[in-house]
Amino acid sequence: MTEPLIIDLSEVGRRGVSLPACDVPETALPPETLLRDSLDLPEVSEGDLMRHFVHLSQMNYAVDIGMYPLGSCTMKYNPKVNEDAAALPGFASTHPYQPAETVQGNLKLMYGLQECLNAITGFAAASLQPAAGAQGELTGALMIRAYHQARGDTQRTLMLIPDSAHGTNPASTAMVGMEMVEIKSDARGLVDLADLRAHLSDRVAGMMLTNPNTLGLFERDILEITRMVHDVGGLMYGDGANLNALLGIVRPAELGFDVMHLNLHKTFSTPHGGGGPGSGPVVAAPVLADFLPGPTATAAGPGDKAPYGLTMPVQSIGRVKAFYGHFGILVRAYTYIRMLGAAGLKGVSQIAVLNANYLQALLKDTYPVPHAGVCMHEFVAMGQLPDASDVRALDIAKRLIDYGYHPPTNYFPLIVPEALMIEPTETEPKRVLDAFAQALIDIAREAREQPELLHAAPVNSPVGRMDEVRAARTLVLRWQDRTTTE
Repeated sequence: MTEPLIIDLSEVGRRGVSLPACDVPETALPPETLLRDSLDLPEVSEGDLMRHFVHLSQMNYAVDIGMYPLGSCTMKYNPKVNEDAAALPGFASTHPYQPAETVQGNLKLMYGLQECLNAITGFAAASLQPAAGAQGELTGALMIRAYHQARGDTQRTLMLIPDSAHGTNPASTAMVGMEMVEIKSDARGLVDLADLRAHLSDRVAGMMLTNPNTLGLFERDILEITRMVHDVGGLMYGDGANLNALLGIVRPAELGFDVMHLNLHKTFSTPHGGGGPGSGPVVAAPVLADFLPGPTATAAGPGDKAPYGLTMPVQSIGRVKAFYGHFGILVRAYTYIRMLGAAGLKGVSQIAVLNANYLQALLKDTYPVPHAGVCMHEFVAMGQLPDASDVRALDIAKRLIDYGYHPPTNYFPLIVPEALMIEPTETEPKRVLDAFAQALIDIAREAREQPELLHAAPVNSPVGRMDEVRAARTLVLRWQDRTTTE
């Protein structure tokens, strides 16, 4: 594609900031051997500088601009009151090295959030330490391993994982030194009970299961699955990536899970698409509560100097994160939960499920849905049409950019060919869902009539179709001057 025209705004003598007169003694510059004489910094006015960065920001897509239908990511709108709460000086200006008695408000919030997460999920104890979902997975696997080792069950080195699982499940298993055993899905898109039964033994440490699964389907046999794993002495790990479908409706602990991570940046509304921090707290049943990473927030007894403190669980696997987790995300999640309350959280899941089923109904006659029927908060369609076989899911996703929409998740789960994994979340109104569905329907027509248009897409974006193979093999890790004089 043609390189974008770059205009040099720099003019000698312009300044983007006016500094006050120096009111402290001046110090000498470092030795000349440490100074660079080839650093050609631009000289621009404050106005030019502001316009440059605002223009760059307008070239980006954001959750505050439009819909993010990324399946399994739950990119919902983030209420700005969450940001206001996190910016309060008592939260934003404290430091984790401060004595506990000086940060009682922070500790009270952490303790309250732990209690809220326990109430929502039905578990007995929680740790807010893990930095994001993948680290929460790793934490759960470490806890399961520590539990078996404490009992002398050192032969338990197998972790059962469905073939529809997130790719981080096998990675977390490998990182703790266990062996992953893949469990097949059946024709319904659910765990194949016969295949699960065939892999059960006294070597099984546990099973990692997402429910609803990555096809957006609720595991109908979940009680039988958890019973089967428990009967051979294994434990159940719940991948909480899809909790947005269950709030106020199902408590995972009551389904037989022993430990579970929660994505606060998904379910509790601080989308991670901007590259900001996540938060992946872990909640545990009594059997694993003592193995949680610490320290965890605790309420002190009567007469103690500080009502709230920090404690290491008695058989803790130790720290998995510096200090106490991503505190700013904890504040946002606590604000979101307390403002919605129990009824509001249930409404979140009800609307998320309704939106996904509505969108699936609009699209199922255009894009094949291999596991049709009632879905939960997301569904998976196939991005390859019978009458446009040379158009793939990637082409459809790229063309959506020209229509002004962020593409859905592509090529996951792997068990669906040319997968388009779509999750509208509860924060999108009907008119947005209608327009998004119409865009996909129009793209299907284009795929039949003008496939070359999809192969070239996106054509209206600031940056066109990338050579993804070249980008992966030939990394550009520093800025390069590509200024033109055209």
